[in-house]
Formats: sequence, structure tokens, C-alpha cells
Amino acid sequence: MDWDEVRSRITTRTRMIITNNPHNPVGKVFRAEDLAALKEIVIQHDLLLLSDEVYEHLVFDGLPHLSVLADPELYSRSMVTFSFGKTFHATGWKTGYIVAPPDLSTEFRKVHQFNMFSVHTPSQVALATFMEDPASWCGLDDFYQDKRDHFTRDLEGSPFQVLPCEGTYFGLLDYSGISDEDDLTFARKYTERCGVALIPISPFYKNAPEDNRTVRVCFAKTEAVLEQAASRMRTAIY
Repeated sequence: MDWDEVRSRITTRTRMIITNNPHNPVGKVFRAEDLAALKEIVIQHDLLLLSDEVYEHLVFDGLPHLSVLADPELYSRSMVTFSFGKTFHATGWKTGYIVAPPDLSTEFRKVHQFNMFSVHTPSQVALATFMEDPASWCGLDDFYQDKRDHFTRDLEGSPFQVLPCEGTYFGLLDYSGISDEDDLTFARKYTERCGVALIPISPFYKNAPEDNRTVRVCFAKTEAVLEQAASRMRTAIY
């Protein structure tokens, strides 16, 4: 991560910095040196921190999830978001939670009570029941890593280049060996022509690089679906 670039963009008008760990859509997981650099920036510029950590249980290859909550100075300046939907395979429920020190939590609740209206009691009861058994989430890292590795192996011999993914259930693919089209055009045409849904990356960015030739796929699927998709991606003529 280029923390020097982050520092250069900060101005005196900046009051909050937003981070995402594990990162979506890239799949990057923070190391200790990343948190140290983030802490330096936050303190130097007197910033608040909004840390999106919804993929906390989907970290691969033995890497730990390092939350900003573990550092007392970062915690005192942070609001950290988590997702029951990501953890319990219930993303459609759109239910999560936030952790923050009392002074920030008080201000957050003033806004939250006016813009949150869809979390009904049955969902909350169901999630509370799931939380009683740690086994329902403690094996998610191995569960999704197996799917990532399975799909990666199945894609061997395809024209796609699989990029590293350290967390989340999305993987990035470099398609520069197939087409020079922009990612929106390529993803749409490939889905229509080859029957595998690809997701463009540029909508995630305010100023995406013009030479971006990257799409992402979701590997939170059954092995049969992953094998079928990989087979098409190896053999399909675009």
C-alpha cells in the first residue's frame, strides 16, 4: 500500500479517513506496518477513522486480521463496521454493527436512528442464535480459502491471469491477454457470450486507470458451479 500517496492527498480540510480491511475489491489484508503507517497519518492530521472490516473472518493463508480496535489510540478515533451478513451467509438481510468509543458512538446514534428502519426482530433473533455457536463462523477462513484455491487451480490453462486474493470471497482476474476493451464493455460482452458473470472494477473507483484490464468473480459458489465456470473460461472463444 502506498501510504506516501495517502499522506500527499490529505489537506487541512480532511476530517475523516476511510479504510477497508480486508479490502474490497482488491482482497488486500493489512500488515502491522500498514496499521503503523495509518496510525501515523491519523494522529499527525488529527483525523477520525471509519474502518470497514466486514470481511474480518475471511482472511487466507494464515494471515491474521489486524483490527484498528486493538490499538488504543486508533480505537479512540475510530468507528469500525462489521457485517453479520458476510459472516453468516445472509448478505440479503443487510444487518451489521458498529464498534466505537462512547463519544463517537453517541454522535453516530443521533444519525442512525433516522436512517435505519429495516432490521426486523426475527433477523436479530436468528443472528443471536447463530452467535451462540462459534463453530458457525470460526472456520470461514479455511472454507473460503478452499474455494479460492479450487477455482484458481481450475482456471489453469485459461487466458485469464489470477491476481492475489488475501481476503474476501471475490477474486480479481487480469483479462489483458483476451481483450483491450474497457472493463465495463468486456464484462458485459463476456457474460453474454460465454455465460460467466464477470464484475467490472472501475465502478468501485472515482478515477479508475484507463488501462485497467481487471474484472472480479465471486467464488462463494458450490464446487460444481466453480468447475463449470472455470471450464467455460478455459475453453470459451470470446
